[in-house]
This record gives sequence, C-alpha cells and structure tokens, in this order.
Amino acid sequence: MTTETKTRQRPAAVILTPSAEARIAALMAKAPEDAIGVKLSTPRRGCSGLAYSVDYVTEASPLDERIETPGGTFFIDGASVLYLVGSTMEWSEDDFTAGFVFNNPNAKGACGCGESFTV
Repeated sequence: MTTETKTRQRPAAVILTPSAEARIAALMAKAPEDAIGVKLSTPRRGCSGLAYSVDYVTEASPLDERIETPGGTFFIDGASVLYLVGSTMEWSEDDFTAGFVFNNPNAKGACGCGESFTV
C-alpha cells in the first residue's frame, strides 16, 4: 500500500501590500548590479530592542524566507521570521515622510519615535 503525501504551500510570513511590492520593484530597478533582492531583518537596536531594517541582499541564506514579487525577490531574515509572522508591510508616502510601514501583531510595544519595537 502506497500513501501519497500532499503538501500545501505555506502562507508567507509577511504580507506585502501592492504599494510595498511596487516599492520593491522600484528599488530593484535601481539596485546595485550584484543585488539579488531586498531583505527585511530585525536587528537589535533602538529604545525598545528590535528595529525593522530593509536592505539590498547579494547572497541568499538557506534559512531566509523568500517571497517572489512581480518586481523581484523579497527575503526575510531567518532569525527574524518569528518576530514577523502575520505582519503586513506597506509603502507609505506623503508630503513629509516616506517609508515602509509595518503592522506587526507580535509587537507588544514600541518606542515613542516608532523606530523600534518589543515582542
């Protein structure tokens, strides 16, 4: 008797809004020649402990989460995934500021300036 194993694709750790995908495409259009994508990580810094960092990536780590977008590959640092599961990332721009905005259900607090968070 042979049992067939069915696997389903697991949902992405972070949901990218159309504005975030468009910004990733814009970044990749002007990326350094050796860049293979854009990577989100949560380094330890700021008043609350963790911060969001988005940078070009030149080498993929096997532990990184990958999300294919129309404009290029979006990576999530393997060590940061647990802090980000269920988050939504969008690009916001107005007359005074522009940047990625994160709605992170895992964040239990943030510093007053909004640059860092705790889980």
